[in-house]
Amino acid sequence: MTETKQTVLLQHHLKLLRLPTMQRECEKVATRASSENLDHLAFLLQLVELEMIDRERRAAERRLKSAKFPFQKTLDEFDFKTATLVNKPMLLELMRGDYLDGRENILLVGGSGTGKTHLATALARPSRKWITRPRAAR
Repeated sequence: MTETKQTVLLQHHLKLLRLPTMQRECEKVATRASSENLDHLAFLLQLVELEMIDRERRAAERRLKSAKFPFQKTLDEFDFKTATLVNKPMLLELMRGDYLDGRENILLVGGSGTGKTHLATALARPSRKWITRPRAAR
């Protein structure tokens, strides 16, 4: 079997196995592994890691899309000067996402137009713990 046939067959198998990142990056990683004199397991590890990272990224995008946030906001855009009753140090602590480890809920209470939705959206977006769930929880 020639190199071209092997490559075509490998691409076909990766497509059937639904490994798009491995399919897309295989030749690049193989070239880099060859130039760095990496063994087969190191090559395979790099390729699988790329697939895992991309899958986690795509899953995060799907979860954010399914959350159906009305808009995308960040804490930097929030005007703490007009929302004087908002506890900024507590929000900054919540942005770390430690409450997710304990599976704790957050309740935002306030009148209409006080920024509850803005803050909820800002808290959810950067939380990598929420986006990329730990392996044990899956």
